[in-house]
Amino acid sequence: MGTAATADAVGTIVNDFSIHVATANGSGSQTSNMVLLRALFQMGVPVSGKNLFPSNIQGLPTWFTIRASKDGWIARKEESDVIVCMNAETAEEDVATARKGAVLIYDDSLRLQEKRPDCVHYPVPFKKLIAECCPDLKLRKLVINMLYVGVCSALFGIDMGELKSALGKQLAGKQKAIDLNLPALEYSANWTKEHLPKKDAFRVERMNANEGKIIIEGNAATALGLMFGGVTVVTWYPITPSSSLCEYLDEYLNRFRLDKDGKRTFAVVQAEDEISAVGMLAGAGWAGARCFTSTSGPGISLMNEIIGLGYFAEIPFVICDVARTGPSTGLPTRTMQGDIYSLMYASHGDTKHIVLIPSEPKESFELAQEALDIAEEFQTPVFLMLDLDLGMNYWMAKRFDYPAAPIHRGKVLTKEQLQEMGGKWGRYQDVDGDGVPYRTIPGTEHPAAAYFTRGTGHTAQATYSEKPEHWKSNMDRLAKKFESAKKRVPKPVVTSDGSKVGLLFCGTTTEAINEAVHELKHKHKVKVDLCRVRAFPFTSEVEDFVDHHERVYVVELNRDGQLRMALSAEVPRLAHKLRSILHYDGMPLSAGAVVKQFRELEGAWGKGTPE
Repeated sequence: MGTAATADAVGTIVNDFSIHVATANGSGSQTSNMVLLRALFQMGVPVSGKNLFPSNIQGLPTWFTIRASKDGWIARKEESDVIVCMNAETAEEDVATARKGAVLIYDDSLRLQEKRPDCVHYPVPFKKLIAECCPDLKLRKLVINMLYVGVCSALFGIDMGELKSALGKQLAGKQKAIDLNLPALEYSANWTKEHLPKKDAFRVERMNANEGKIIIEGNAATALGLMFGGVTVVTWYPITPSSSLCEYLDEYLNRFRLDKDGKRTFAVVQAEDEISAVGMLAGAGWAGARCFTSTSGPGISLMNEIIGLGYFAEIPFVICDVARTGPSTGLPTRTMQGDIYSLMYASHGDTKHIVLIPSEPKESFELAQEALDIAEEFQTPVFLMLDLDLGMNYWMAKRFDYPAAPIHRGKVLTKEQLQEMGGKWGRYQDVDGDGVPYRTIPGTEHPAAAYFTRGTGHTAQATYSEKPEHWKSNMDRLAKKFESAKKRVPKPVVTSDGSKVGLLFCGTTTEAINEAVHELKHKHKVKVDLCRVRAFPFTSEVEDFVDHHERVYVVELNRDGQLRMALSAEVPRLAHKLRSILHYDGMPLSAGAVVKQFRELEGAWGKGTPE
């Protein structure tokens, strides 16, 4: 992309730029940002929106980045093309880090022209404009950010009709708020047309790339999947960045899961802490409910003891971990894949857990349903692993398909089945050779239905035992169940381009990696094969991918290479082929970061870049 300051010098750049907006937290900027994002989307331009906000108190700086890409790339872009400075406290820093040739939009009182003469400057009298279009002094701070939307509309050709439509959607049911913001939007656009001659190259034109797609957060998509998956009990304790998941779920359940008399067919309980939340979950799963909680890394740490109980007593429930940057409190509003290892081997002793890993909202919707089914089919806690980038940011996704398959509850014995068996069954007995026993649900009307649920050593008949042979037999069966899960969990997505080198990854690194591989192929003439892992345990396809390549770079968002560690532990004979590409500064991965590390590592390998 060109970096010169004028459109005449470089020509017009259409539908290929990023806008980085700096505001103060709590100033109503979310409405303005979403109006701009939605308008671009409604014009058919592929977009994404990423928040960067403080974790502590109102009034601190917050940023929002919108990427528009005619080619459909929606990963984070390292350098911004347009910077909107609506926060005087960060303006100088924001401008200092701008790339050469970037477009700068800011209040004229900041006088930033001299600091970056190599950029395109659009000084705007925002304070004067808001006074002219919003008579109420108290309301101006809530409306002033809408001015920058109007400025961008006029400068870049963003359709005013689409902006008005987006405003109506964003503030649906709040007509007073719409009436307050609309004059600011129109006034600033008209002022810009009259007073700011266009000096930059960027332009928005209508496309038709978004047909059949929506804009949604991953947490909202997951909540919808859980509702359609038949969840009946939700227990949770608020923690960033997972809180909105259960908030969305509560809202959806209250809208769509009431009986004909308006009574709830579900239970949502906000617990006093994470330990209580997972304890309630274990009780609900034991009682036969399809149940769920969401949390983040610190919550997983607190839940470990009862996660172990669920594993050993074989109680089905689902936990969604929306990961953030840690350890400790860490950076609660930044993203990371730092919980990979802790989910796979959560709790003490010998445990291995099923983990499903979506990469985008539609898959979050689908895998949330899968998680509920798999938890009951294998009678075990199942983890759904998201991160803040997926959970709390705005993603363009294909529309969701209405679920067609029935709910799977696994090996649940009915009264009639118990009668046919003559009441002879063992709660922890492996009948089918897959490691998964049969279970009954409390309330089943048969005298043989009852059993003791034990977190201590037990026999196949659920009687207490400390005998070594009983313990070993039970642990071997649990391991067999885990092996059986390899045939049930989602298979990886493998893309082959005939290369001897592969990239292996999971979750939200996907978009950046796809863009990076495109750049490697078309700019650097390097071919790379891809394997996107969607679940743990690793399926045979994952093992085959590593087996068939000379070297595989495992790309992940953490310092220690946790996905690579797990691969090395599960398939040790292939560990020598694995190398790490790591990103762990709390920001979403960019294509540039992948390309840079890949080329450096390939050069260090001493074999040149592969063809």
